Amino acid sequence: MSTFPSGVWPVMLTAFTPSLEIDWRGVDALTDWYLAAGVSGLFAVCLSSEMYALTGDERLALARHIVERAAGRVPVVASGTFGGPIETQAAFVQRMAETGVDAVVVIANQPAEEGAGEDTWRCQVERLLELTPGVPLGIYECPVPYHRLLSPALLGWTASTGRFHFHKDTSCRLGPIRDKIAATRGTPFRFYNANTPTLLGSLEAGGDGYSGTAANWFPELIVWLCRHHAGAPERAARLQHLLTVCDRMVHHRYPAMAKQYLANLGLPITAHCRIPQVALEEPDMTMLTHLREVVREQLADLGLSEAAGTL
Repeated sequence: MSTFPSGVWPVMLTAFTPSLEIDWRGVDALTDWYLAAGVSGLFAVCLSSEMYALTGDERLALARHIVERAAGRVPVVASGTFGGPIETQAAFVQRMAETGVDAVVVIANQPAEEGAGEDTWRCQVERLLELTPGVPLGIYECPVPYHRLLSPALLGWTASTGRFHFHKDTSCRLGPIRDKIAATRGTPFRFYNANTPTLLGSLEAGGDGYSGTAANWFPELIVWLCRHHAGAPERAARLQHLLTVCDRMVHHRYPAMAKQYLANLGLPITAHCRIPQVALEEPDMTMLTHLREVVREQLADLGLSEAAGTL
C-alpha cells in the first residue's frame, strides 16, 4: 500500500465531554467508525477537529492518540502550522512529526499574511523546508483565518520539491481543480478534493480522492464513489447528484449536527463543540432523521452495510 493511497481521508471530528474536555473514548469510537467505512487515511487536527480551539499540547496529544488507535491500518496526517514566525511554525512541525503521523500538513494561510504574493509564500515555505529536513508534508487550503488558494503553478512547485505528499484542495471549481491536478502529475503529490459537488469531476480528471466534511456523515457512499466511479459511471453520476443536493445539509450547523447524526447512529459521542454553536432544535432533528433514511436507501441499493452497524 502506498503511504498516501487514493480514496477517502475524513477530516476528523473531535469528541468532547459535556465539560468540553477531549473525550478520548469518543475519539476512539470515531476512529474505528471511519476505518469500518473503508477510508484510506485520516486527517486529524483540521478545521473539523476544531483545531483552533485546541491548545498546542492538545493538538499533539490528539494526533498521537489517533496514530496509536489507527495502529498502522491507515496513514494519518495532522496540521502543524499555527502562526507566528516561520521558525516557530517549523518547530511545531517537528513536534507534530514526532507523534508518528505520516505527514505534517502546512495550513496554506499560515506561511504568509493575507495579501502577500505567491513569491513571499514560496520564500517562507522554502525556509520551512530547510528547518524541517526529512519531514513529509502536506498542504491544506483552510478557509480560516483567511482563504488562500494556491495557483496551479505554485502547487506544481510544491509538488516538485518532493516533500509534499498530501493536498486538501478547496478550490470548489472544476477548472482550477483540473489545472492543479495537471500541474502536479508525475510527482509524489496526492490530490484530495474537499468539495463534494465537484468530487466526481475531480476523480475523472485524475484526482486521488476526497477529504471533506461529507465523510463525517456517510463515508461509505464516498468510499464507493472513489472506488467504482470508473467502472460504474452511470451509477456514480446518480450518486453524485444526490451527494451534491445533500451538500447544503451537511454544512448546516456543522460540526454539531454531524456529531448528533453520528450519536443517532449509536456512536458514544455527544454534539458538544468548543467552537460556538446554536443549540439544535426539533427541525434539525427531523432533518437528521430524513437524511439517515436517504443514506440507508443508498447503502441498500449499493449492497453496502452501515459502518456503525459493524462496530
